[in-house]
Amino acid sequence: MTAPVSYEAITLPGTSASAVGAPPPVSAALRKVPHHAFIVDPAAADTAAFLDRYRWPARAAANTIIVVAKSGETATYAVCVALATTRLDVNKVVKKVLDARRVSFAPMDYAVSATGMEHGSITPFGTPPDWPILVDPRVLEAGAVVIGGGRRQLKVVVDGRSLAAIPHALAIAGLAV
Repeated sequence: MTAPVSYEAITLPGTSASAVGAPPPVSAALRKVPHHAFIVDPAAADTAAFLDRYRWPARAAANTIIVVAKSGETATYAVCVALATTRLDVNKVVKKVLDARRVSFAPMDYAVSATGMEHGSITPFGTPPDWPILVDPRVLEAGAVVIGGGRRQLKVVVDGRSLAAIPHALAIAGLAV
């Protein structure tokens, strides 16, 4: 394990995701990543409610969105990560990167069952290994960011740069606007 790193008021690593009940794939993926996991009210798990309730700055929060890209009969699922202050450019950038005819948000039931995570708390850590992870570079540059932890009541703080180290993660300029 690396030495703790301080970001604003948070020192990483702190409480491990496995210690607070993260799903096994999330815990395994975070095992070598400095992070701090914490419990929140599940009713305040969605981004806007979380930011308001816990007075967390939006510039230090990242959303994970699962998309499905279709070309003919082929469907490709991908993970997109962008800051809460931005929104994905699904119709241009994501479509181009995934070389798809059509891209849409994945059905929530499918995203939940395929990841083993709960709605409103999907994280790029522990997603299926054949899904590409597209990350807006602003997330990598943001310092400490909060993301979902796989369960609605769980949040995880990581250095945004740690997302670049996930296998099959790509920084995509213009991913979010």
